[in-house]
Amino acid sequence: MSVNIEVVTCKYCGSFDLVKYGKFGDTQYFWCKKCKRKITALDTLSKMQTSIKQIASAISMYYDGLSQNDIRRQLNQIYHLDRSDFAIYNWLERFSKDAVEITNQYRPKVGYVWLADETIIDAGGKQYWLLDVIDYKTRFLIASRLSPTRRVEDIQELLKEAYNRTGRIPNVIMTDQLEAYIYGIKLTFGDKAKHLQVKKFADKPNNNVIERMHSTIKERTKVMRDLKSLDTARVVLDGFLVHYNYFRPHETLKTTPANKAQVQFPYDNWESLIKHSQEAKNTRPHYEPIQPLPEMKITKEEKIRMDKRLYKRRKIEALRTGIPYKPKSLGGRPRKQQPPTQSIRTFKDN
Repeated sequence: MSVNIEVVTCKYCGSFDLVKYGKFGDTQYFWCKKCKRKITALDTLSKMQTSIKQIASAISMYYDGLSQNDIRRQLNQIYHLDRSDFAIYNWLERFSKDAVEITNQYRPKVGYVWLADETIIDAGGKQYWLLDVIDYKTRFLIASRLSPTRRVEDIQELLKEAYNRTGRIPNVIMTDQLEAYIYGIKLTFGDKAKHLQVKKFADKPNNNVIERMHSTIKERTKVMRDLKSLDTARVVLDGFLVHYNYFRPHETLKTTPANKAQVQFPYDNWESLIKHSQEAKNTRPHYEPIQPLPEMKITKEEKIRMDKRLYKRRKIEALRTGIPYKPKSLGGRPRKQQPPTQSIRTFKDN
């Protein structure tokens, strides 16, 4: 494939003073006389041989649920490109970090009803709690936290992250029956946010929106078992948050949650974000500064009232269902599910 040398510029110094420097396969190489470097006419980043389009396709396929081996086969079939699992792994880690850094600069306009829930995620051969907060109105995934435990401190960090992301205290936070939410919401927002505990799939209101979102996340994060560490799993999970909010159209909204939340994000796919990543890092949108949350404390009297309210709710639930009430712990590590034991039956010949 012939390349017009007049339209090729050096990706290192921007010079037009280039000469042809041989070919490897179908790729034409050039030599820059100014910076003394070898380049190609491919749309690649500095010091990289793979084009931006191919890298963006690999990242998008990963967050859509394909494993690294499946991505390798797709790149080979579509682009005739042979890359190792290690190269794909490095793309995910590098550009997910860049995407998180860029999108954290934007502030979504979310509603005043938030949903919080947790689920178990396998990463690096271990099980962790995935804690999420999603806005009911825009379906924007505000905050996500991967933690070995789901204690009150983890709920506080999750809600503080959601507040720093939006600059808004919700009127209502709907959760499931986990007791750590009672104290976590109280210690973070005080009386400014009403805590509503709901059933998952029963009468309205319920947490079905975030439960459906968790099903989507678990389908996509099955491939996270190959990740090396908890830190890398957190980076990839934050990258999925970017993919979910900014690039993946929501089935109900018919658009992305970022568009619904009126986020003026200039990039509509991974390719454009990677191509303009350096420019996006230097361009910061202007917002009013967020006021820090005041430090909240629960008095002894408030704790007694909250425990009484919790006990009364559990007692009513026990009378309704006929199941005796047993106090639950405030959190902890997820239990490894054991395979059910199969009973062995012996049969006599007739």
